[in-house]
Amino acid sequence: MARIAFILLCHKNPDAVVQQAKQLTAAGDYIAIHFDASAPADAFATIRTALAGNPNVVFAPRRVRCGWGQWSLVQATLNALQAAVDAFPRASHFYMVSGDCMAIKSASYAHQFLDAHDVDYIESFDYFNSNWIKTGFKEERLIYRHLFNERTQKWLFYKSFEMQKKLGITRQVPADLQMMIGSQWWCLRRRTVEAVLSFLRNRRDVIRFFKTTWIPDETFFQTLVRHLVPGREIDNRTLTFLMFSDYGMPVTFYNDHYDLLLGQDGLFARKISPEAQELRGRLGVLYASERTDFVISNEGRNLFAFLTGRGRIGRRFAPRFWEEGTSLGRDRELLIVSCKKWHVAKRLVDAIRRHTNVPALDYLFDEADTPMPDLGGLEKTLDKRARHRRAVIRMLFDHFESDRLVICLDTARIDLMHDFFTDKSLTRLLEIECSFDDDYLIGHARRIGLVGDQTSDETIARLLPTIRHDMVHQRDVIRDAEFPGTQRLREKADVAENAHALSQFLGVTPDVAAKLAETPYLFVD
Repeated sequence: MARIAFILLCHKNPDAVVQQAKQLTAAGDYIAIHFDASAPADAFATIRTALAGNPNVVFAPRRVRCGWGQWSLVQATLNALQAAVDAFPRASHFYMVSGDCMAIKSASYAHQFLDAHDVDYIESFDYFNSNWIKTGFKEERLIYRHLFNERTQKWLFYKSFEMQKKLGITRQVPADLQMMIGSQWWCLRRRTVEAVLSFLRNRRDVIRFFKTTWIPDETFFQTLVRHLVPGREIDNRTLTFLMFSDYGMPVTFYNDHYDLLLGQDGLFARKISPEAQELRGRLGVLYASERTDFVISNEGRNLFAFLTGRGRIGRRFAPRFWEEGTSLGRDRELLIVSCKKWHVAKRLVDAIRRHTNVPALDYLFDEADTPMPDLGGLEKTLDKRARHRRAVIRMLFDHFESDRLVICLDTARIDLMHDFFTDKSLTRLLEIECSFDDDYLIGHARRIGLVGDQTSDETIARLLPTIRHDMVHQRDVIRDAEFPGTQRLREKADVAENAHALSQFLGVTPDVAAKLAETPYLFVD
């Protein structure tokens, strides 16, 4: 059975460190603690006193002052790692954590998981070809020597860099190493850790090199593990669930994230808010439990992207209209049916095809398999259709040899609506207003991949108000745009009212409009 020695780097909140150590060792695992030498001495004394009687706890014999982006973080890790190797001969795995990390599975589950897979878990991507670094220094991290802390000695850091660059003072990466990069949150097998420590005793040149690289905690272990361990024995991921905001800051978890965290495909999560005492307590109890019936939905990142992305339509990363100066044709009419419930719009459009001579297509900009005529390849993908939207519509007018065309758009496609309404052609909009019960909203969330079959009822219940609000927001955005001549078909309106809206929208006789309004099962889910 696997036994884990946790490598804990921390610098504050001694009470939380004590709690974390007690929770992790309660299930028979171990922990090696490095408490930053820059932290108050009485804080460290509190931790040592509280954990003095615990045989599964050891402290790094030499504490160092840690600075972000500096070698000191790696040195602190090595000090704690060596202490754990020496003190816990029965430890089979060594797992890197911080004071902000908490287990999101039980110890029993974690041990079974590690026993089932004889691999090291560490992100290890090619430094130069992986595009892991999105912005800022890349090669400069390695070929120049970084002697100062970028955060506390900013002027010296950049002055030193500029001087080396001006004088052409560079250096080479150790010839036998392929530089790798990834998250610093890893879980390594004992033989891998021992191989790394043995390698370092014989290769002081490697330590000298990494001592003056920038942010070495993202490259040191990632490079050495890949150098020493066959690729088939490396799972290129971290077992610690973490997310980052658009601004590169770690997402913090609070008391109401318990169910979401348990559903993620990881053993730990960071970062847990210090104020989330209820969450910390529940996760601590969880780790010591025998529970193994975890249902993995792994929807956390999709949920975060959805919940933080609302209200950005037309504000950020708006698509550029490559053919802004072109026109669909001054004498043509584009008739847009907009509805969030696609099946409702499709029933209406099918009725329009049967009762009128106006050509009509379903969600050609939203659904890849919408039947389309051959347009020379522009119809092949949704990306092409949207990028060349006006060209596609012009070619459809030509294909059907008609000056009138009906298309369906999702209510979220306000960008396309604005584009078509600014055209010289006549554009009209029919918004279909539907009601949304919880069953429909849950089905919608599943269809778009926001939740899965294994997502907990608690997570879905918290998500439903946001989805409902999002649909209402899309409707409000359309109405705020005040597109001229907009008509509305309402689920709760009578046939006469809806027939009038259809007559105005399509320009058909009242009899035809009434037939369309009476389309069987039009609003049925």
